[in-house]
Amino acid sequence: MLNRDGLRPTPDRIRETLFNWLGSDIRSAQVLDCFAGAGGLGLEAASREARCVTLVEKDRVVANHLQSQCERLKSNNTQVLNVDVRSFLSKAESRFDVVFVDPPYALPELRAEVLSGLILHGLLSPQALIYIEWPVDQEMQLGHPELHWIRQKTAGNVSYAIAQWGVSR
Repeated sequence: MLNRDGLRPTPDRIRETLFNWLGSDIRSAQVLDCFAGAGGLGLEAASREARCVTLVEKDRVVANHLQSQCERLKSNNTQVLNVDVRSFLSKAESRFDVVFVDPPYALPELRAEVLSGLILHGLLSPQALIYIEWPVDQEMQLGHPELHWIRQKTAGNVSYAIAQWGVSR
């Protein structure tokens, strides 16, 4: 395990709940892990037969560690990009079926910026699922009429949920 300031892996209990929620939706999905960090979510998606997992990590040391992990695991359905996620979103050409958004808790504005970037640049497939994680003492609003919560939960000091894109209510 890489020890780095600000690195906050998603706890096992939350990760297990998330992937139970996603179920078979992860298989053959185009997945984007916006703040890959330790890689737990993205690598789990890869191991569950996602078609392609893009792991975006701004910190070069962490990105290099992720690349090593992918090579060690012989994960041929992953790509690690050492770039700021906002820059990636402005240039990306793929549409994603599943997106993980769990930025550093100290930068809560990144959640809204990433959601806006995904929508603005047309990067969400119809009915895409977006996992969002935030501290319980912060508020989380989706802020777009085509994004709707479908599952939400709290565990300890963490709130987490899945929103779905493009579903009329």
